[in-house]
Amino acid sequence: MERTVTIVPKDGLHARPAARFVTTANEFDAEISVATAESDPVNARSMISVTTLDARQGETVRLVAEGDDAEVALDALEAVLTTPEGES
Repeated sequence: MERTVTIVPKDGLHARPAARFVTTANEFDAEISVATAESDPVNARSMISVTTLDARQGETVRLVAEGDDAEVALDALEAVLTTPEGES
């Protein structure tokens, strides 16, 4: 299953939001990838891979998850990407 999400945190998918995103992805058993419109999918559990996307505030990313907890994982990752910094 997949989901398209617009990034809300002002730092985009860098620094603390990226750390929160990767930590959340690692809480699930599902295989999860994330991609921007211009990038190939990368492992959502890898901080290096996620930060190399250079995904910025207002940019749309595509999340793809496979596994028993895929939908719950996508819900959690969408919450990370749509919550402004300081509100989580």
